Amino acid sequence: MYELQQAGEQSYYINSPAKIGIYRQNDTDIYLIDSGNDKEAAKKIIKIAAAQNWKIKGIINTHSNADHIGGNAYLQTQIGCPVFANGIEAAFTQYPILEPSFLYGGYPCKELRNKFLLAKESQTLPFADKDFPRELEIIPLPGHFFDMVGFRTPDDTVFLADCISSESTLNKYQVSFIYDVARYLETLDFVEKMQAARFIPSHAEMTTDIKELVSVNRNKIYEIADTLLEICSIPQNSENILQMLFDKYGLSMNFEQYVLVGSTIRSYLSWLKDLGKLSVSFENNTLQWKSVHSPH
Repeated sequence: MYELQQAGEQSYYINSPAKIGIYRQNDTDIYLIDSGNDKEAAKKIIKIAAAQNWKIKGIINTHSNADHIGGNAYLQTQIGCPVFANGIEAAFTQYPILEPSFLYGGYPCKELRNKFLLAKESQTLPFADKDFPRELEIIPLPGHFFDMVGFRTPDDTVFLADCISSESTLNKYQVSFIYDVARYLETLDFVEKMQAARFIPSHAEMTTDIKELVSVNRNKIYEIADTLLEICSIPQNSENILQMLFDKYGLSMNFEQYVLVGSTIRSYLSWLKDLGKLSVSFENNTLQWKSVHSPH
């Protein structure tokens, strides 16, 4: 863990729970693509950069989940490097209480105010800032989170952030976090057609061919959607749906899983309702979801 790997002539990554990308602009100057999940990750990054005689010129965040921005604050304090973030992601990075609040749907209790969901705040600059390395291509990858992006470096390495999970990750967790299912599927279609020398997803191995992994991720979306429609063949409230899904996939409930999977399933339910596949009714002051069966 935390070994430096070279991917292309100017592109590297540090193997960690969420891969930390590195773009080497010249012999001495580097930009980090995300910063890992906490202060300890940041310390390891500083050590690796020092061993290579590299200067960290800035951190470029793909999105604002705590495991991608967790090292920002320490690096910013120690080195004074700028952090570049995009759109809503910049707001979450500057005000990280937004992440657990959004996931829970209210003020998060202390079990949710931990480093896995609540990073330390860091100040951000937009991608339009004069100090942003213009030679990086910004690739919009919405769906997993609000304004997530990836980057293509000049040596044709594409950093894909969290739009793709490995097959082993999907098998382990089953329901990977998604904010907007419709846009996530559009992003998968877009990535499937993408050409690059190599692809580096944050939670899967580097590959030269991303198509098979896209297919695995897409199939999982439709599998979960079918499961939800099956569960809702009898009207169900959200808590029952969540319990039945956890039981089906053998997942174990804790506060983190409750908010991460719960938020994702609410996004699936919204998507299926917007597609006309689910209807909603309010009975005995509870919201009930029911599958809409198309006439044969």
